[in-house]
Amino acid sequence: MKKIPGAALATLMLLMACHATAQAQTPLLPTPAEASIGGGPKGAAIREGKLLLTETHQRLPQNVGNRLTCTNCHLAGGTTPNAAPWAGIWGVFPEYRARSGKLISLQERVNDCLERSMNGKALAYESDEMNSILAYMQWLSSDVPTGTSVKGRGIAPLAQQLKADAGHGGKVYAAQCASCHGAEGQGLKNGEAGYLFPPLWGKDSFNDGAGMARTFTAAAYVKHNMPLGQGDTLSDQDALDVAEFFTHQPRPVYSGKAKDWPKGGRPKDAHL
Repeated sequence: MKKIPGAALATLMLLMACHATAQAQTPLLPTPAEASIGGGPKGAAIREGKLLLTETHQRLPQNVGNRLTCTNCHLAGGTTPNAAPWAGIWGVFPEYRARSGKLISLQERVNDCLERSMNGKALAYESDEMNSILAYMQWLSSDVPTGTSVKGRGIAPLAQQLKADAGHGGKVYAAQCASCHGAEGQGLKNGEAGYLFPPLWGKDSFNDGAGMARTFTAAAYVKHNMPLGQGDTLSDQDALDVAEFFTHQPRPVYSGKAKDWPKGGRPKDAHL
């Protein structure tokens, strides 16, 4: 048996550990049983919607400008609290969104992610793909009464009075994040399947119009979900500092961000 050099073996063991942690991530919100999907056109649409959201760049190459999938951020198929879960969102749209300055539909919210987080292009509202995505989100919300905002929806915010330190954040990144997301924020690819761990900056990352490009939004996500499988282990300050570090690294530019918050109130951490 050929002996693996020490450095290569250490790297292999680290990647295996990261992958095992990702696989151990489990849903924390109550979700319908898979058996409840049923058959027929509706069942087929629900199953297709789940695939579209978990294999986004492979299945929607014309709409995804990077190699990310929706579940790189919406963990465990959109069922993890404080990781922007999809469970429960069906019954709260249309919803007012300050960034848009108006009521938006769930279709608009999906397209926001495609255009910003995926640095891509919107889906047609009447397309089979959009309807399949909506069918999956509706199914996830089967046990949530219409109009109810479930606990753990979105991302629980961090205190806005904290002051970020990007220099310290770089040290936190090297110690806590680089093993999975790469020393240069390049992520860890999973062959043609995209990224096992998404890039946090660079050409394949979310653009500067995405919510995750905002320091406090990213900090809240990091606090509750990172390191993967070890959420809520970083202090609020460490989470804020590391978010300040990676959100200000180079990334694609979203040309439409100048139109955001048309009624005022642009947050202090939004890119201009």
